[in-house]
Amino acid sequence: MDSQHWRAVITAAQAGDRRALDELVEGWLPLVYNIVGRALNGHADVDDVVQETMLRAVGNLGSLRDPDSFRSWLVAIAMRQIRDRARRKTPDRLEEAAASDFAELTVLRLQLEGQRREVAEAVRWLDDEDRHLLSLWWLEVAGELTRRELAAAVGITRQHAAVRVQRMKERLETARGIVRALDGACPDLREVTGRWNGRPDSVWRKRLARHLRGCGYCGGTREAVVPAERLLVGIALVPLPVGFTLSLALGGKTAAAATSAGWSAKLLGALTKPAVAMTAGATIVAGGAYVVTQPPDAPPPRAAVTPTATAGSAPPRTSAPPAPTPKSSPSATRKTDPYGTVVDAVDRAPDPNTRPAALPRRPESGITSTGGPKAVMQHRGDRVTLTGRGYVLVRWQISPGSRPGGLVMPTWTGLKGRLFHVASGGSRRMDDPLPGAPNGYATGMGGPSIGYAVLPPGTQQMWQNEYFYLDGTVTLTQNERGCDYGLAVFPSNRDAVVEDIDQGPPQGAIRYGLVRDTGTDSAPVPQYVTRATPADPATVPQRSRV
Repeated sequence: MDSQHWRAVITAAQAGDRRALDELVEGWLPLVYNIVGRALNGHADVDDVVQETMLRAVGNLGSLRDPDSFRSWLVAIAMRQIRDRARRKTPDRLEEAAASDFAELTVLRLQLEGQRREVAEAVRWLDDEDRHLLSLWWLEVAGELTRRELAAAVGITRQHAAVRVQRMKERLETARGIVRALDGACPDLREVTGRWNGRPDSVWRKRLARHLRGCGYCGGTREAVVPAERLLVGIALVPLPVGFTLSLALGGKTAAAATSAGWSAKLLGALTKPAVAMTAGATIVAGGAYVVTQPPDAPPPRAAVTPTATAGSAPPRTSAPPAPTPKSSPSATRKTDPYGTVVDAVDRAPDPNTRPAALPRRPESGITSTGGPKAVMQHRGDRVTLTGRGYVLVRWQISPGSRPGGLVMPTWTGLKGRLFHVASGGSRRMDDPLPGAPNGYATGMGGPSIGYAVLPPGTQQMWQNEYFYLDGTVTLTQNERGCDYGLAVFPSNRDAVVEDIDQGPPQGAIRYGLVRDTGTDSAPVPQYVTRATPADPATVPQRSRV
């Protein structure tokens, strides 16, 4: 979201708006998690440091004078907690294993390959100080931080920051060379590492760096080495992992301890009231699901829309209950309420130069996602639950080069309310020919040299970007069993949908997008959707009417 929006949210949170405080923590938690996770490389202390950072930020929010400086202020708090943790380390904790290697998590969750993977894995070979700085610089080149904010977080001038970053980059390039060499087949290197325990440390970094400088095999690169900053531009934040839990309910502290920790009296007073919808009493679970308690004075939540015989007509008057629906009404239901009776069907690709029809307007209040602003689902069983009223982007990445064969499609389960398939975009269908056919691909579905991804019979061909409109709650599950594929799921909005589908061949794309939304309940629903919650989501029928 833009700075103007966050300025309003921060100001409202400082004034005691509980929902604004919820949004503030939910929106900035991924950034803090990425900084701390990369700085500590997934050490067991990551959760504690993230929690302490958010506790201090929430507790001292009232002291922030300029809402525009919130991001640099929050990052500075995170870096102080990281440094405090380093000072608290005792000798018996120096050899603790990482709880979850953040380098590996970065590779898996962001689908990094080639030299991008190499950069992520090189982080393991850096000293703590360099890794702390890298956690900020990585986000700077990815567009999440500015150089001014990086320097402020470290507590140095921008000129000094430039020197520090340059030195860190030089050591990072050395570490990249080590990762590259260990992936190679140098017989002399195998002899050098014969007694190495496999754990990166400064002693072995120096030994391996000496070998690289004197070895013609390891020193000679077999491909052009791309500078790290070019590899990391535009890369996304690593999403919160499944099972990550953040509890800010006084951090398990007593009221007195919370006060001494800097909690404002106003915030502390709110927290001591029962059933208050406050971020400090919320829990982040299952990859970022945001759960708050309903306050006693809040209006009851809007009931999810369920298809009935009268759903297509005017809403019933509140003065009298609606007339009971006759028992023998299945056919009548389909006539008066078409929702869920129009299911996606196989279609032909439109002319590439045909502009899409106008996308109808539907009401938007926003979508919350258990995966945060971007959920990356790489493996069978990965899932994300979406709630609210608005648009959702599902982006496809199919990898027959890793494992070709039949695709087991993702499924939408536990639907409460309505879900429509409204548009397709991304500048291409996945079966469109790819210019240059990189890496053995003839189309996005594969090629003769690597194999193809094969859709189940009767399944509609997906585009790179598929857009859906949700009014309610639903869970999307990745059911990979045959061909290898991944999904990225983003809460979106109508303007973003229109911008995507209007990017046609004149802008260098393969084709314009396609609008599927009719603006009514006759708009299609996905082929694989159900209101049920089966134990195995992959068993959802292809044309499951809702």
